[in-house]
Amino acid sequence: MASRREGKANDEQPKTAESIMQKVDKISDTIKEISDKLVTKYCDDLDDLMIDIKSILTNDTMTDSYLETVIMDLANTLYFTGSAQEDLGIKEDTCKAIRQEVYSKAREQATGKTVADKTAQAELIAQAETMTLAIYSRAYKKVKLRMDAGYEMLNSLKKVMNKRITEMELSNSKYINHSESEG
Repeated sequence: MASRREGKANDEQPKTAESIMQKVDKISDTIKEISDKLVTKYCDDLDDLMIDIKSILTNDTMTDSYLETVIMDLANTLYFTGSAQEDLGIKEDTCKAIRQEVYSKAREQATGKTVADKTAQAELIAQAETMTLAIYSRAYKKVKLRMDAGYEMLNSLKKVMNKRITEMELSNSKYINHSESEG
């Protein structure tokens, strides 16, 4: 009995690991580029603020006034970035539903074939939706990572502020106790 593949003409070049890797690089670069555009759209303010904080940290000139301002600004920016992240989550969920609908219809229309054939055909037909889902999924995860890093920075800045407040209180109490003992 002849295999199914023998009857089909194969005009493609033989696949090598290198050619597959090149294809993967090309497709993943496209997904990354589109995903990065979404992330930039949703995280631009957060990125700018984190770059500003990094700049101040490298110069080691963070005044109390700047520290107070950046804590409030970072908390505010994280609020809006969180909202944007949820917008991306909605798009991801919508894309998932569209992909499932396309997949299910394609599988339903593939009559008279084996289950494996129906699945393969449906996956091929839903490939564009699968790629779009990957874009939204990656963008969502990247925004989440940036938000997590933003919250870590916010907590660190709060610790610095609390340390400064404690040091100031200790310093003031020394002066108060010292002046009381003189009087």
